[in-house]
Amino acid sequence: MTDSPRAGSVNGFPRPETLAVHPPHVEITGSRPLGVPLHQGHVFAFDSADALAEGFTSPDAFLYARLGNPTVRTLEDAVARLEGGAAALSHASGMGAINAVLLGLLGSGDHVVAQTCLYGGTYAVLGDLAARWGVDVTYVSGSDPEEVRAALRPETRLLYLETIANPTTRVADVPALAAVAAEAGIPVAVDNTFASPLLCRPLDHGADIVVHSATKYLAGHADVLGGVAVFKDRELFGQVRRHSVEQGASTDPFAAWLTLRGMQTLSLRIERQCASAAELAARLEAHPAVEAVRHPSLASHPDRAIAARLLPHGGGGVISLDLAGGREAGRAFVEAVRLASLSVSLGDVKTLVMHPASTSHHQLDATALAAAGIGAGTVRLSVGIEHVEDLWTDLEQALEKTP
Repeated sequence: MTDSPRAGSVNGFPRPETLAVHPPHVEITGSRPLGVPLHQGHVFAFDSADALAEGFTSPDAFLYARLGNPTVRTLEDAVARLEGGAAALSHASGMGAINAVLLGLLGSGDHVVAQTCLYGGTYAVLGDLAARWGVDVTYVSGSDPEEVRAALRPETRLLYLETIANPTTRVADVPALAAVAAEAGIPVAVDNTFASPLLCRPLDHGADIVVHSATKYLAGHADVLGGVAVFKDRELFGQVRRHSVEQGASTDPFAAWLTLRGMQTLSLRIERQCASAAELAARLEAHPAVEAVRHPSLASHPDRAIAARLLPHGGGGVISLDLAGGREAGRAFVEAVRLASLSVSLGDVKTLVMHPASTSHHQLDATALAAAGIGAGTVRLSVGIEHVEDLWTDLEQALEKTP
């Protein structure tokens, strides 16, 4: 004898053991959630075998979270819209996004033209690809189109730049360099982490791919690890996605949800951080313990003319400074700050300081550090949203303790 269907049953199966496994789904009518819903589930059910089979070949289907998730898709669409792109891929970290682009576009024997002053992790990946895959890399300054033109070869497959370089704050002439690459049919990838789409949209200046460490300014609160790659067209998106989903560096839905939450205050944070960074850079430049300061807002910045065109709304929240006392001065300074935190990462609401040569760029030897413009006494300062006068008081007392 079987139980007859009754209220609260699941397809006619009413026993409590079954009901506990299959909770009801609440349908929302007449209203909508004001915030983005968190779809934490990693697997989705289908009504037919054919629909499930089709889901494996459709980039728009939701069947398994490594291949797609509604909350993650919301993040991808949000960042793509901010950057003016056709589609985006979210990843578990900024390096996940960078690796997805490089591994999705490059093969054995290919050639890459890349900016000399790159993030240390990117530099390390390119070095690994050179050693294991025979991918050749030519490094250029990022400011001279003719230098890029001379570096191009028949086997060149990518031009890789950073809008604002990590940690030197050099500003690549993206429009001029991308124009040279376009003439040769070479796609251009730009790491836009330091600028965010609020200060620059590289796709508007000729880039084909934009990469973000969402960990930084997009999320902004030191509680998320993530990365996003935005594509100008769906053809490039599809080419990278085919490799990306198999690499498995997918974004956790909760991390995507936290990033979306952080992005709601992005414009306010960026405005405050840019203003404070410009003010602190000007004061640091006048301090006797500081040998050099680099921030795109300064008249002394080597790329000031480019920055004025490419970053009209601010030079970002990161300052690079060289202390007159070299490595020991840098060590003393980062240990002497009290309000700022000695920490990796950047783009946080809190001000962070670090010594790049021994941390983010430890993979580089002395020659590579010098080529990237990183000295023994270089300190990277990521300005938060604290009051600028409190920040200056902290930096000033720390500078007084440097040898």
